[in-house]
Amino acid sequence: MSGKAFIRTAVETLEGAGVTVRRLFPAPGLRHLDPFVLWDHFSVGPGTGFPDHPHRGFEAITYMLEGSMRHSDNLGNQSTVTAGGAQRFTAGRGIVHSELPGGTGNNTGIQLWINLPRRLKGVAPSYQQVDAEAFPVEHFAGGWKKTLVGEGSPLQLLSDVCYGELALQAGGHVEEPLPAGFTALAYLLQGQARIAGEDVEAGSACFVAGVPRIMMDSASGCRLMLCLGSPHGEPIHQHGPYVD
Repeated sequence: MSGKAFIRTAVETLEGAGVTVRRLFPAPGLRHLDPFVLWDHFSVGPGTGFPDHPHRGFEAITYMLEGSMRHSDNLGNQSTVTAGGAQRFTAGRGIVHSELPGGTGNNTGIQLWINLPRRLKGVAPSYQQVDAEAFPVEHFAGGWKKTLVGEGSPLQLLSDVCYGELALQAGGHVEEPLPAGFTALAYLLQGQARIAGEDVEAGSACFVAGVPRIMMDSASGCRLMLCLGSPHGEPIHQHGPYVD
């Protein structure tokens, strides 16, 4: 992908124990976006969730939009992530964890998997939780940006990634630099936007590469996730919960 933008719409599927996710990738026609392996917009209700299961070979960020999720793992971590907060686990050579509803209401969020480069596949597993108030928020004319991974954020990854949530008011405009060689995706949570010259609706994403800046406008207002990453340039071999 070079100097182009294209649109993909997330597709509903079932995962875990009765969880409905809107999956952007991996999906037919778009397996991965190096270094990104998986993007799920999940909705976890009472009696559903992700019981104990293993992972290895990647890192994952779960960002809560609504409700809360309880995390536990074989490293001894027990925590509850609430709306606006995030958790990061580095699976490395192997981890077993669960993610279950933290309350009786609806619990929604985004889970993103990031491939580990070959030289780091065997690192020790680890876990980090960051609550909502710890993330930096920048206000600008017509909107705001919350940084989840990047300058000022305490959340740490082993790959070169910038990740955040943006909101634009009606008529809002923002430009974000795209470092040379990086790939990017902007996923619409709510509303509509025009991104890199493409019209994007809620539940869809615009993928961008090969431009110096990403232009984003919204006539009626929107809320979106923006994710930029430097490709590792290595094959991604995903099979179920493992990325080898």
